[in-house]
Amino acid sequence: MSERPGFFDEAVETAPPERLRALQLDRLSRLLGEIWGRNRFYTDKLGATGFGPEDLRDLDDLARLPFTTKVELVAAQHEGAPLSSNCTFGEEAYTRFHQTSGTTGEPLRVYDTAESWDWWGRCWGFVLAGAGLTAADRLLLPFSFGPFIGFWAAVGGASRIGAMMIPGGGQTSVQRLALIERLGVTAMCCTPTYALRLAEVAREEGIDPARLGVRTTVHAGEPGASVPATKARIERTWGVRAYDHAGASEVGAFSFECAPQPGSVHVIESEFVAEVVEPGGERPVGPGERGELVLTNLGRVGFPVIRYRTGDLVEIDPEPCPCGRTFLRLAGGVIGRADDMVVVRGVNVFPSAVEELVRRHDGIDEYRVTVTRRREMAHLLIEIECAEGRDAAGVAGVVAEGFARDLALRPEVVPVPRGTLPRFELKAKRFFVQA
Repeated sequence: MSERPGFFDEAVETAPPERLRALQLDRLSRLLGEIWGRNRFYTDKLGATGFGPEDLRDLDDLARLPFTTKVELVAAQHEGAPLSSNCTFGEEAYTRFHQTSGTTGEPLRVYDTAESWDWWGRCWGFVLAGAGLTAADRLLLPFSFGPFIGFWAAVGGASRIGAMMIPGGGQTSVQRLALIERLGVTAMCCTPTYALRLAEVAREEGIDPARLGVRTTVHAGEPGASVPATKARIERTWGVRAYDHAGASEVGAFSFECAPQPGSVHVIESEFVAEVVEPGGERPVGPGERGELVLTNLGRVGFPVIRYRTGDLVEIDPEPCPCGRTFLRLAGGVIGRADDMVVVRGVNVFPSAVEELVRRHDGIDEYRVTVTRRREMAHLLIEIECAEGRDAAGVAGVVAEGFARDLALRPEVVPVPRGTLPRFELKAKRFFVQA
């Protein structure tokens, strides 16, 4: 870990772009050399194009390779049973298993060797150090450690920076609040949804979250920490600085937010090659233009992904970052997913835009969105659950006015009794589209 606070590997994080590209080329070349002939999925996939490891002479040659999709990786786990044809080594080499949440289809099973699991921890070292965490911190992970990767790798990241890792799985929210107070927790990793849910429970118990002493929260699993209203509510409620991070089971922990928090996240370019292309297409898009993030991981020989279409929508921010890093910046983090957008009365609506408009109102503890069809037109229904003592009808009216003002769209906003809507610890499912 770097000696200067806020950096994990300062020499790499501040390297000139040409040095970063040389590092990426070297690591990609070694990756292709190691998997060629051993990883059946990529040997067949790349070989079908006539491309071999010896053809990689410049990083621009990466664009000659085909994209990889989740559908292909799911198919590979059927073709390569008992593991996957994307596993480079034999079964005895793998020490970790996890899988995607399955919220958008069949779960993808992912396998890691000891070396690639250590790489996961290194990536999380960038995430935690970027948020200013050090060996002096006590980091709570209020996360039940099931097969979803979630914050598993944050355990390795905490070890890399020397922080005390406090497991909070298998506990109620009330027990976790007691743990925060008893052990003097200074930092916490959780979904944005759970940070707000834990604060809600604290209020019900007569506890002010801002007086518990937590200084920093790091969020993943949802784009909420890059939604300004959600981020502001977490910071205001807990008295913390909230940091965003984006990753994926099939790719790895690929981004983090730095201390100046200029409204963007950095891609860990020493460990990933990032491209941004037109959604569903192949044309590269430039700064300020919204596109789909495509990633190649460089430290996961046992389960590589090359030119993986994440489905995440991003925009490149070309401006230098105040933190001094030269890593690529994505303005606003992950803006949304390409397949999440719906058109309501001619207006393009993303779940993140709905969250921004709803979370501006502190009186709303939880919400749910349903898109239906009425008289052949899309209709937006937003159910809101308000805090005790709030004028629910009045809040609903203000929310509807906000949508009319900012999106030129007037949804149906309906207050529901407390306890009606589900609560979440991991990825929240609040946005439903009915045929």
